[in-house]
Amino acid sequence: MIFLAAPTLSGYQNAMEQQTIETGWRGSPEAWLTAAYELLLQSGVDSVKILPLARRLNLSRTSFYWFFKDREELLSGLLARWRDKNTGNLVRQANAYAESLVEGLLNVCDCWLDTALFDSKFEFAVRSWALQSPDVQAEVLKADDLRLAALSALFRRFGHDETSADVRARTVYLTQIGYISMQTSEDAELRMARIPTYVEVFADRVPRQREMDRFHARHGHRSLAG
Repeated sequence: MIFLAAPTLSGYQNAMEQQTIETGWRGSPEAWLTAAYELLLQSGVDSVKILPLARRLNLSRTSFYWFFKDREELLSGLLARWRDKNTGNLVRQANAYAESLVEGLLNVCDCWLDTALFDSKFEFAVRSWALQSPDVQAEVLKADDLRLAALSALFRRFGHDETSADVRARTVYLTQIGYISMQTSEDAELRMARIPTYVEVFADRVPRQREMDRFHARHGHRSLAG
């Protein structure tokens, strides 16, 4: 009788790797980044490590290295995703066509209501991460400057001087960052009800009904006058 040796752990891992290669399933950069994003939001940056991510995706650990050189490259990818989404969309909304300052501010307010434009939980997680990383803190400060510059340009576009535009931009921006940093809970109806008064404070003009109607329509909200 011939006894075959039991496969070693390394032999089993090699077999699994071979199966991964043969089937072609190693995940994708987006799958690894999405898993990293989910862990970042749930448990903070210290939880974003290769082995827990592999387990989460039900993939081998070495599959990670088909897409990323190391954990630092993955974290850089997470920051790029945050920068492109939150800063990119806020700047685009501030630069979007508007017939009035109120309409321009309502374009920006779209970010606070639509997670496809601005992810507040992601923002909180990155700002928390920045507390323990000077490099990430530098990225956050750079993002703050870009966002404030776009908001200030919006106010200047509608006649405010440099100082007034800067202060009003900071009022808009720091109000929202305060919401995020304090993890303020506010249901959609209450937030929507408060937005006209916020905009009045920021723009020094009461929004017209037609401006609010267009804003409400974008968010599937029935106007109070409707």
